[in-house]
Amino acid sequence: MKILFLTDNFPPEVNAPATRTFEHCLEWVNQGEDVTVITCVPNFPQGKVYKGYKNKLYQEEVVKGIKVIRVWTYIAENKGFFKRTLDYISFSISSFITGIFVQADIIIATSPQFFTALSGRTLSFWKRTPWVMEVRDLWPESIKTVGVMKDNLFIKYFEWQEKRCYKSATKIIVVTKAFKKEIIKKGTAQSKIEVITNGANLSFYEPVEKNKGLLKKLNLDGKKVLGYIGTHGMAHKLDFILNCAKKMEHLNIHFLFIGSGSEKENLLQKSQVENITNVTMLDSVPKDELIEYLSLLDIAIINLKKDKLFKTVIPSKIFENAAMEIPILIGVDGEARDIIEKFNAGLYYEPENEKDFISKVIRLIDSKDDLKEFKGGGADLAFAYERKKLAKKMLTILKNTR
Repeated sequence: MKILFLTDNFPPEVNAPATRTFEHCLEWVNQGEDVTVITCVPNFPQGKVYKGYKNKLYQEEVVKGIKVIRVWTYIAENKGFFKRTLDYISFSISSFITGIFVQADIIIATSPQFFTALSGRTLSFWKRTPWVMEVRDLWPESIKTVGVMKDNLFIKYFEWQEKRCYKSATKIIVVTKAFKKEIIKKGTAQSKIEVITNGANLSFYEPVEKNKGLLKKLNLDGKKVLGYIGTHGMAHKLDFILNCAKKMEHLNIHFLFIGSGSEKENLLQKSQVENITNVTMLDSVPKDELIEYLSLLDIAIINLKKDKLFKTVIPSKIFENAAMEIPILIGVDGEARDIIEKFNAGLYYEPENEKDFISKVIRLIDSKDDLKEFKGGGADLAFAYERKKLAKKMLTILKNTR
């Protein structure tokens, strides 16, 4: 089967959409399928073209059997709504023009933003080919949730386009059961929607000993390390974690933040102005170094803004940290919390509740028995959400969609 996959992000970028798409496509190639990915030149999140690439109209490469076509886009840093929207629109147009000339039995277009979905929908119409919409975020609801934009004519237009995409898609793949319920509420038939959650690549993420040299380099030797590794955006509400950290400066713990995003500069400034001494903030690290940094963590923090919309999400960090048997402290209610508690892989705290967060941190650092149980629970969780099994399940759906 010839599969055409449209995605804004792809390795060497290391964010969740890039990783999910690559690992799914790699498994499909290993199963004998012909996979072509149309994507951008790697630039996320800083908006700078990676070394070895140029932002040209068209360039091809083969990545472990996957044919990758990179097209020109307007490149913007991962902050600022309007510039990023121009980035998304430019990819939508470039991917459509290129996709016209690519043979395909089925087209997949992935969010979180749906301008990529618009390209997939239009290609499906012109090529008379079924298309699958992969929904990784409830967009444009998420725009309103993080406060980027309130209800207005633009939002109304986006919501109209969203419903058109749901209607025209041959099949819809969502990453949570809650997303499925929300899309059904918008008038889409339940039989049209399938759930393929995120998961972990168990051949990459596995328990390792702490990198003692790195601990010493970062002055973390002898401390309990609580870490957040990922995007520093408006939705992640990391200023809340900084506020909590400041109130725990008397404890032998240290907070390690690694990543980039629209709020990174504000968080750095807050840490410096308030002289928060138990926090280290680093830029994103290449994927081949990621395991070394994850190995430093005694506890992994997963945090989102307190909003009912985020009860519908399952952060992909859950699966990666669980696979490395790192106990998880999660401030995300709903389906994500249910998974953590089902497998006993960590503790839940109420989002943006400082008292609850601090009490759960103290419980974790004081209880070796809890930490041991949560490590084992994480291993069980990761096995249940193993990426290869999920990729095979999605491939079965694609074959039945033709």
